[in-house]
Amino acid sequence: MKLAGLTLFVTGGSRGIGKAIALKAARDGANVIIAAKTAVPHPKLPGTIYTAAEEVEAAGGKALACVVDIRDEQQIEEAVQKAVDKFGGIDILVNNASAISLTGTLETPMKKVDLMLGINLRGTYLTSKLVIPHLLKSRSPHILNLSPPLNLNPVWFKNHTAYTMAKYGMSMCVLGMAEEFRGQIAVNALWPRTAIQTAAMDMLGGDGIGKQCRTADIMADAAYAILSRPKDYTGHFVVDEDILKEEGVQDFEQYAVQPGHPLLPDFFLDDAPETLVKKMEQHGATPAFKPPSSSAAPPSSSGPIESTFDVIRAVINEDVVKTTQGVYQFDLSGEHGGMWFLDLKSGSGSAGQGEPPIKADVIMKLDSNDFTKMFAGKLKPTLAFMSGKLRIKGDMTLAIKLEKLMSRMNKAKL
Repeated sequence: MKLAGLTLFVTGGSRGIGKAIALKAARDGANVIIAAKTAVPHPKLPGTIYTAAEEVEAAGGKALACVVDIRDEQQIEEAVQKAVDKFGGIDILVNNASAISLTGTLETPMKKVDLMLGINLRGTYLTSKLVIPHLLKSRSPHILNLSPPLNLNPVWFKNHTAYTMAKYGMSMCVLGMAEEFRGQIAVNALWPRTAIQTAAMDMLGGDGIGKQCRTADIMADAAYAILSRPKDYTGHFVVDEDILKEEGVQDFEQYAVQPGHPLLPDFFLDDAPETLVKKMEQHGATPAFKPPSSSAAPPSSSGPIESTFDVIRAVINEDVVKTTQGVYQFDLSGEHGGMWFLDLKSGSGSAGQGEPPIKADVIMKLDSNDFTKMFAGKLKPTLAFMSGKLRIKGDMTLAIKLEKLMSRMNKAKL
């Protein structure tokens, strides 16, 4: 009952992760302000602020439902004042409200850009600004933003720059406010390791996405773990699975929508968007956020290198990953120069253009024509290395293991 008697102000609390966090706190006997826009039933989305408040009360907490568009300063001020009048103060702010549009620069209307920046970035900053004076009076002050670790890999910007900027804006609030109020207020971020089944995910993922997700309960349990810690636990970008392991949780199947089914990793962590799309399509989902096809890529990404990687993708699988356990980065020069990667450490493997989704164990630098020859079996990596055509940085054992993959490709008649 660590949150008993504390007052939480939860934005976007009428459904999804926000409501799950509210209900988790309610079971301790906490007071919860459900601050969201949905006052009347939505034709496609479940729940309103009033139904969420009823669930909070039924779970053992006390609730206050407030119609709040967090872009509207007056509405936030009024809700904050109502919370203070009813419960005597505010102890915890959960910045959960968010807007999403996974579209490229030319395909994103400014109306949607303004919506995402207005809710995710400005709304989070504004709500925090108005609640902080009350948090400073609390014995257990926390701000928790539902936002990702700051990952500046360009892969997370190239397909949806506006959304990434808006979401990272929430994370930058954590970075700045944690330091600004160190010793006074704990300010942290929470993000899921895998996709969470919410109305937004159903909209983005299409049919079949649900079975690849975990329930919102995992985020609620992770949030509870953070909010139960003292105020000197601050400035952390927490991943749900990691903190729950610290808390002693070992069984994560309890959170699976369909236990035993492969899970879809969430954005901004390890898997690149192209890998997410591949995993979704393998399990029957139709991703609305599929990145542009390779036909839209610059000329240097086509030709013999792309053809080589087509064959690589055809021969890699979970067995290859298990026996290799390495991530390769190829820095190619010459006629078809560019950076490519081969991930033989995650899932069933992946390969493509750009930086690897996680840090490379081996970096190989060579001419693009020699790269093609090497994977075609016409140039042995050892000879290429000894002759100076190939430079290797990293785990040499993994470099040797790559020859086995080349042999498998040759059998596939490259």
